[in-house]
Amino acid sequence: MSLFELRDVSHFYRGVTRAALAGVTLDVERGSLLALLGPNGSGKSTLLRVMLGELEASSGSVMYAGRPSNERSRREVASEIAFVPQAESMAFPMTVRKLVEMGRYPHTGILGRMGSADREAVDLAMERAGVADLGGRSMGNLSGGERQRVRIARALAQQPKILVLDEPTAALDLHFAMETFELMSELTEEGSFTVVVATHNLNLAARYATQLILLCSGRIEASGLPSEVITAENIQRVYRWPVVVTSPADLGPRKGAPQVTPLSLGPDHKGR
Repeated sequence: MSLFELRDVSHFYRGVTRAALAGVTLDVERGSLLALLGPNGSGKSTLLRVMLGELEASSGSVMYAGRPSNERSRREVASEIAFVPQAESMAFPMTVRKLVEMGRYPHTGILGRMGSADREAVDLAMERAGVADLGGRSMGNLSGGERQRVRIARALAQQPKILVLDEPTAALDLHFAMETFELMSELTEEGSFTVVVATHNLNLAARYATQLILLCSGRIEASGLPSEVITAENIQRVYRWPVVVTSPADLGPRKGAPQVTPLSLGPDHKGR
């Protein structure tokens, strides 16, 4: 069953003549890990915002669980969908635990009265996101990678049905980037989550996602399984750079996933 159904969706930002999204049609299946790929400006973040109802489609339809997305209240959306942004500003100083506790708002209401179930949900979320030992730290004293993991913990504390992430590994080192994709994969394999992630990390997306969407200039250039989307032809056309795509056999349980290696153009091409 599809949770999200987008049909011929386009979006224009005010004052801009070129469409940020142009005729996008896709389905997000329950329990899947869908990765949105594409270069800067390809429409990944815009697509996420349209799916979440933050932006209204200029044309086409966006359905969530059989209903138009814009018919759902913000409270209803927050109880089912958790969003992890690339970055966000902090209006005032806050500890890690206090920020994660904000993820319980859809359950506790505006007064924020936490019960034992809420505290347990926060504890579990912090443990799963790898920030259990940071609870008393100020958000302002964390590294970019640590702050991103705290945002993931806040999203998990919501106990949503869908986890939506915009470039979750952009500020993370190798260890935590791998942990983040491992966690997203585990959540979908458990059957408790559907995950939609926009990412520049082609190789991790190919290893862990069950479905890929490759965007370019607001249009879907390719969609399907990693082996169908991550091809040298597709990547070179969209990213305008020569690559080699291989399928290593030693990637553990994800052996055979296509992996992209960009080629050097040599000194004669520098600056072009």
